[in-house]
Amino acid sequence: MLLTLDIGNSFIKCAVFERDILIEKQICENKDAINFFTFFFKNNPKITNGIISSVGKLDMEFLKLLKEHIILTEVSHATSFPFTNNYETPKTLGIDRMVLVAGAVLLYPNANRLIIDAGTCITYDFVDKENEYFGGSISPGLNLRYKSLNAHTQNLPLLSKQTVSFLTGTTTESAIHTGIVNGVVFELEGFISRYLDKYEDLTIILTGGDAVFLAKSLKNTIFANSNFLLESLNQLYTYCKDKNG
Repeated sequence: MLLTLDIGNSFIKCAVFERDILIEKQICENKDAINFFTFFFKNNPKITNGIISSVGKLDMEFLKLLKEHIILTEVSHATSFPFTNNYETPKTLGIDRMVLVAGAVLLYPNANRLIIDAGTCITYDFVDKENEYFGGSISPGLNLRYKSLNAHTQNLPLLSKQTVSFLTGTTTESAIHTGIVNGVVFELEGFISRYLDKYEDLTIILTGGDAVFLAKSLKNTIFANSNFLLESLNQLYTYCKDKNG
């Protein structure tokens, strides 16, 4: 059994895979990692291997705990990826974005792919049918936009995202909701439309914490999968294992 771990700025998401089948998914705050995974491994003694990607520096104590229980593969810029990286500054490209591109290449072969990760930031990554990765775009995510309006104005309240079925806000709160939620939806539709103008046979993958929330508002046909990064780690582990024999 394989444990895949996605280490974010605040949370750790993990999943247990038996081959390509997701058996269990868990999430915990970074500050609770030692206690959480000490208990987790006691309840999952059959897990023998793991693969981890992190957006920042790994906690050494947590890393030691993982290596005491599993054979761990750490994804880095030196990892073998199933695509050609044409990013002009490859060492600045986020590991999480590289893992998502790898997953798109392995799960959707022979296609042009646009991977949209709607989390703290919204990232767009494009890889063509020849598995050439060219880069993408980064913009603020939903929650970041709500927080920004509150933090950088005198009177606008801090709100939480909610489904919007209207275009014109008639109160300050409804105006914020339609501005942010519809603004993100229009942004997504705009990026997708421009890519479709250039690539008719485009596979669009939407993932991240806000994927399900946003998917219902999008007109284009997409694959919405909030677990795509964890699944991509599973695919990348198999790819690297097969490549290295």
